[in-house]
Amino acid sequence: MRKILLGVALTLVVLFTFKYCGDKNNEEITIQENSALIREQIRNVGKLIVTEGHFSEVFTYKNTKAVFGNLINTEKKALVVVNADVTVAYDLSKIEYIINEDTKTLQILSIPEAEIKINPDFEYYDVQADYLNPFQAKDYNNIKNTVKKQFRKKIEASELKTNAENRLISELSKFYILTNSLGWTLTYNGATVKAADQLENLQPLKD
Repeated sequence: MRKILLGVALTLVVLFTFKYCGDKNNEEITIQENSALIREQIRNVGKLIVTEGHFSEVFTYKNTKAVFGNLINTEKKALVVVNADVTVAYDLSKIEYIINEDTKTLQILSIPEAEIKINPDFEYYDVQADYLNPFQAKDYNNIKNTVKKQFRKKIEASELKTNAENRLISELSKFYILTNSLGWTLTYNGATVKAADQLENLQPLKD
C-alpha cells in the first residue's frame, strides 16, 4: 500500500512540475508574441502623415534707398500675389522607442516634429523702380524669404497644423489601445500614459 501511495505522490509531483514548466513557457511565449505584435503595430503606424492646404496672400514690397549722401531718396515697390501649396507632415518612421519584455513596457523616446513644406508661386504686379535703385535679384530673394516666414507663422496658427496634430494623436492612440489591451504599459518622456486623452498633451521632444 505504501508503495502505491509513494508512486501516486511521485506521479503528482512529476505532473505538477511539468504543468509549472509548461505554464512558465506559455507565459514567456505570450510575452514574445505580444512584443512582436507591438513591433508590427509600430511598423504599420510608421508612415508619413501628410495634411495639405492652400494659402493665398497679397503683399506690398517697398524699398527706399538714400543716394548722393542722403540728398535723394529713391524708392522701388511691387505688388506681389502669392499662391502657396502647403503640406504639414509627420514622418512616424522616425519614432524612437524601446520595448522591454521583462516589464511589459513600450517606452516612446521621441516623436518627430512636424515638417512644414511651402511651395509658393509668385506673381509680380505694378513693379516700380528708380534708375538709381533698380530691382535686383536680392530684392526677389528678400521677398521670397519674407513671404515664407510669414506663411510659416500663419500655418503654425492655422487649422492645417491643428488637423495634422489631430491625425498624429489618432495614430499614437493606437499604441495606447494595443498596449492597454495586452496588459502592457505605455510611457513617454518618463511618464506613464494612463488614458488615451493624455496623448493630446504629447509634444515632440526637441534636441
